[in-house]
Amino acid sequence: MSSRRSFIRRMTTFTGALMCRDVFSASAPLLADRWGALLPQRALGRTGERITMLGVGGFHIGWTSERDAQEVIETAIAGGVRFFDTAHNYGKGLSEERYGQFLVPKYRDDIFLMTKSQAADRDGVLREFDLSRKRLGVDSVDLLQLHSLKTPDDVVSRIDNGVLDALTQILESGGTRYVGFTGHQNPYAHLEMLKRVPEQSLFSTLQMPINPVDGASEHSFVRQVLPDAVEQGLGVLAMKTLADGRFFDRKEVNGKVRWQSDTPVIPTALSVSDALQFAWSLPISTLITGAENKGLLEEKIELARSFSVLTDADRQKLLEQVLVVPNRTAVEYYKQVG
Repeated sequence: MSSRRSFIRRMTTFTGALMCRDVFSASAPLLADRWGALLPQRALGRTGERITMLGVGGFHIGWTSERDAQEVIETAIAGGVRFFDTAHNYGKGLSEERYGQFLVPKYRDDIFLMTKSQAADRDGVLREFDLSRKRLGVDSVDLLQLHSLKTPDDVVSRIDNGVLDALTQILESGGTRYVGFTGHQNPYAHLEMLKRVPEQSLFSTLQMPINPVDGASEHSFVRQVLPDAVEQGLGVLAMKTLADGRFFDRKEVNGKVRWQSDTPVIPTALSVSDALQFAWSLPISTLITGAENKGLLEEKIELARSFSVLTDADRQKLLEQVLVVPNRTAVEYYKQVG
């Protein structure tokens, strides 16, 4: 018990120190555009950009029904969300195609649009990005990220095969305004990329899991990667804030049960609000949420509107609650370290 409490104290001190960073201002006025009031905005690292604190994840856009995908997009815009995530391989291209059909024609001038390439070499990145632009119906995006770094060796292999050269070429040609990288499997892959590209002369962002279970795990993105990312001025894009739904007791996809648990994180230890508040209380630029229907997104929009920064005591309480949850490794199913 004493070692557990010691860990909690260290983690609370760490998150409290990070909150001193100028990621967002609680007193900043709400802005509006021609579609209505925006959700609160945060700084995107050192880019000078400000983006909404909630973003739409493109994975779900690619596998839900066309009607639901369109409703999620329209609900996001009406609710003040202006950050949209997708990737070349989401839904075998369907996510980008749906953005190209329902998002870009009407809203492109008012949104921050990001896509990703998981290609392992220079030519693959260039080829995938050209196809992404065609699907989206754009000449350029706001952010292009190397997708799903797996291990430190994967990072080294991709660099040796010219992926950074491809990003530089796309950046210099105006195909994207910023570049970054993502991953959910192994925090040490992120650390390897940070080491390989010193001072972040190329990257502006990184994307990774941010949630209380990660904060309490041995191989934690929050504890291992977040300090370096913030120190180097990168915009941190949070994902898997509810562990892709593994915080709940079950998940159904297209009528088929994908997983079940007798000891869910929610509501056993946390609420949805607790999990999102934890992430938003760290120096992240936006929280990217997956929503296969508008109801799920409306819930997150309301939580963003009512957000207030957690105190040290609040964070300590959440971490203590998570530490007693059994099977935390199964919750973080996406991690593969070792």
